[in-house]
Amino acid sequence: MIWGSTWIAITLQIGTVSPEISLVYRFAISALLLFIFCGIRRIELPIGWRIHGLIIILGFCLFGFNYFLFYLAADRITSGLLAVIFSTITVMNILNSALFLNRLIEVRIIFGSVVGLVGIILVFLPEVRGTEMTSDVVSAVILGVIATYLASVGNIVSAHIQKIGVEVIPSNALGMLYGTLILLFYSIINNSTFNFDLSFGYVSSLAYLSLFGSALAFTLYLTLVGKIGPAKAAYATVLFPIVALTLSTMFENYTWSSTASIGVILVLSGNIIVITTHTQTKQLIKKIRDSF
Repeated sequence: MIWGSTWIAITLQIGTVSPEISLVYRFAISALLLFIFCGIRRIELPIGWRIHGLIIILGFCLFGFNYFLFYLAADRITSGLLAVIFSTITVMNILNSALFLNRLIEVRIIFGSVVGLVGIILVFLPEVRGTEMTSDVVSAVILGVIATYLASVGNIVSAHIQKIGVEVIPSNALGMLYGTLILLFYSIINNSTFNFDLSFGYVSSLAYLSLFGSALAFTLYLTLVGKIGPAKAAYATVLFPIVALTLSTMFENYTWSSTASIGVILVLSGNIIVITTHTQTKQLIKKIRDSF
């Protein structure tokens, strides 16, 4: 629910302040909150250049440039559509688990991926037909897909960091700090303007994204990743599009069409197919048969 609502909050960050600067503020605040928590609970920070090397990668992929790309995409398409793209992290986590953790890819995963891909095409078909700036839509999709893949890599890295004994909160605190520094460095070389928007919309959305959308949500989600693995934890993202598109309908005047509705159903179905094991599928079919 929290992450499903963050997409609409991201749109309130777009405008006066450049995306990279908004993200510097966001993750600097989040990192500070987590460091304070570590201090209060006397949680030790990890040491060692190898661990910090992994945490730097975590910061870049999950608390840095993935969000920078999402913010750029949010300026081109509605937040709900962006959430639909991000929901494909369920597929990407399984693919990356196979790539980096040597786990086999099953036929159902391929089938579910195809179903989800068709769904995304249907979701964006009305958007493409209804706009003269087709290049904006295409670029937003590309940015969103790359950002989602980076986030997926971040999930894998977090799972590995936890596996070698580093707790989620201190690794997230350092990851957000490194992500902030990376974005700060980019902002400096890009000659970005360090300004601030004092409007209620910007300040409130920044506070919400920093506290709930980053410090809290990532702690809960990545703890889940460490306990049950990236592939299964990604199930939490399946309902993102529903929450995000509902809010997008309310606040961004997103108009549902029959094509887009079918597309969302296919995306959700594809994600469920991907994360449902063969045994679970057989049990579900048996329950359905028994009910009749």
